[in-house]
Amino acid sequence: MTERKSAKDTIISDAMAAPSPAKSMGDPGITPLSPTHIQQQDTDETPSGPSFTVVVAIDFGTTSSGYAYAFAKEPECIHTMRRWEGGDPGVSNQKTPTTILLTPDRKFHSFGYAARDFYHDLDPTESKQWLYFEKFKMKLHTTANLSIDTDLHAANGKRVKALDIFAYALAFFKEQALKELSDQAGSEFDNADVRWVITVPAIWKMPAKQFMREAAYKANLVPRDNPEQLIIALEPEAASIYCRKLRLHQMVDIGSKTAVNGYSPTENVGAGMTQAAKENVRRNRQSRTFLVENVIGELWAELAEGDRYVVVDCGGGTVDLTVHQIRMPEGHLKELYKASGGPYGSIGIDYEFEKLLCKIFGQDFIDQFKVKRPAAWVDLMIAFESRKRAAAPDRTNPLNINLPFSFIDYYKKFRGHSVEHALRKSNVDFVKWSSQGMLRMNPDAMNALFKPTIDHIIQHLTELFDRPEVTEIKFLFLVGGFAESPLLQKAVQDMLQGRSRIIIPHDVGLTILKGAVLFGLDPGIIKVRRSPLTYGVGVLNRWVDGKHPADKLLVKEGTRWCTDVFDTFIAADQSVALGETVKRSYTPAKPSQQVIVIHVYCAEKEQVGFITDAGVRKCGTLRLDLSGTDPPPPAPGGGPTRREIQTLMQFGDTEIRAMAVDVATSRSVKASIDFLSQ
Repeated sequence: MTERKSAKDTIISDAMAAPSPAKSMGDPGITPLSPTHIQQQDTDETPSGPSFTVVVAIDFGTTSSGYAYAFAKEPECIHTMRRWEGGDPGVSNQKTPTTILLTPDRKFHSFGYAARDFYHDLDPTESKQWLYFEKFKMKLHTTANLSIDTDLHAANGKRVKALDIFAYALAFFKEQALKELSDQAGSEFDNADVRWVITVPAIWKMPAKQFMREAAYKANLVPRDNPEQLIIALEPEAASIYCRKLRLHQMVDIGSKTAVNGYSPTENVGAGMTQAAKENVRRNRQSRTFLVENVIGELWAELAEGDRYVVVDCGGGTVDLTVHQIRMPEGHLKELYKASGGPYGSIGIDYEFEKLLCKIFGQDFIDQFKVKRPAAWVDLMIAFESRKRAAAPDRTNPLNINLPFSFIDYYKKFRGHSVEHALRKSNVDFVKWSSQGMLRMNPDAMNALFKPTIDHIIQHLTELFDRPEVTEIKFLFLVGGFAESPLLQKAVQDMLQGRSRIIIPHDVGLTILKGAVLFGLDPGIIKVRRSPLTYGVGVLNRWVDGKHPADKLLVKEGTRWCTDVFDTFIAADQSVALGETVKRSYTPAKPSQQVIVIHVYCAEKEQVGFITDAGVRKCGTLRLDLSGTDPPPPAPGGGPTRREIQTLMQFGDTEIRAMAVDVATSRSVKASIDFLSQ
């Protein structure tokens, strides 16, 4: 634990995170004037940027993506994007697949269905030259030391900078949305009138969140000098905001034993809908405009001050669990427990299917096939996707998956025997060959592919509900594309055993998108978050014999100091109001000091003693140059006045800004905390 320090005992060290950085420094450092933190609640916590006429939210998903928008003057109308060309049978295409195609000379060609279909229609020899990317968002979650230079692999194995791919995708959405807005307005729509919102998983680490912002700057979504024009929203928060608005006809309560509004809890979500509700959904789907009534939904009306609910956001790549609490009277949200979850999205089922194919046909063949016939591999996974959606707990008839002709053909060339022979020989239960050239999967075989992913989610939920701060949860909102899975719904129901009501919004795959639009219209709705990291600065403390480790001793001008002390500004899992500023005052140890350098450090653990501890990394530097300024006037007693340097850290949406100000001259320096530099 960082010890408490009195004002005169501490000096900010110009310390780099090395074995003992301060030992070699020549800079005398600075010492605090105020021994305590000043926490400043900013009265207007919403970013007051220039006014905008429309909010456009982009849900950049692992498997599918889309955008939606609303005009500031009619915030209750949320428009989802135009229909995409070339949807798949059995998959509602309010969103488009997150796929990108680059030409052989690495120029952007197309996105979504268009990219997939064009790639698929290329001649196999030609398709090897083109660069096709899918499910690439997960790379931001899984890369341990993510940086601006991180690469992605295309289907043909070639590497491209991840930042370029993400920027291409965002530029594509910008172009589509502005085109649609211009068509509506009847004249060119100016990007400066748009507030953009991009959603990211809450469990993403800071570098991944910053990466998304960097990609947006690169795509010219917003200019770097106007960061307020872009909000990075957390997916479960967006879902939470939308769920507050739900009316009873817009959701299914699968936890209750009685039918809600004509839904029966035992039936599948679609099956128990009343004619009127079905009609309502059908009309909605066609009009693409959702009316969000400017009221609190009936469900929400049952929630009182302090009530808690969990949002379980199950997407393609990740599962995010967030616990929120209601703050009355405005119904603001407070995050109660820091987001948890992991890479347990629906693509886990695709990996299991791939493992099954490897078991039947051999890993060596599958690896070869993916490289030699990349477009056919994509086809096979599309065929699997639509059957995956037909899996249900009570299904009895088998699921047939089309094997592309080139798979059958290439396998025969590769192995010298037929696909049928391989299936007979593999003794994989429940998977047979049908005479129509299909893999026939018994429902148990399909359910087995879901099991590892669903088990992970249930394990996380069980751990969450066992935590002391997570008691008496009134509702569990199941959202995200994977929430449509009846297998997942049943598993959650079995785990909770009636402990809280399970609510699934209709069009559950669009919940986050619609909530993100509402968040962009009123960012002040989220009031309190939990800090994912501990932040602090490196300081020097007065040496105390027997208390400080010997290797930290530093003698300067006859005074003994303990070096490398981590002075905490805010600790991990501490509540932080959005826009909150933590402020401290320092003074140069030597009045004649011209340059003041303050290093900002961060760590994942809550308690940090020294900046040299394992897991502590430098994430920002403030360098305040005071040369050429007059020293402050002498103090009344004739001695020199101590110069006041204020250091502030402001906690924004995904950005943390640090600032140092010389009070006497108002000279200041700002830095954004950088999580991407290695």
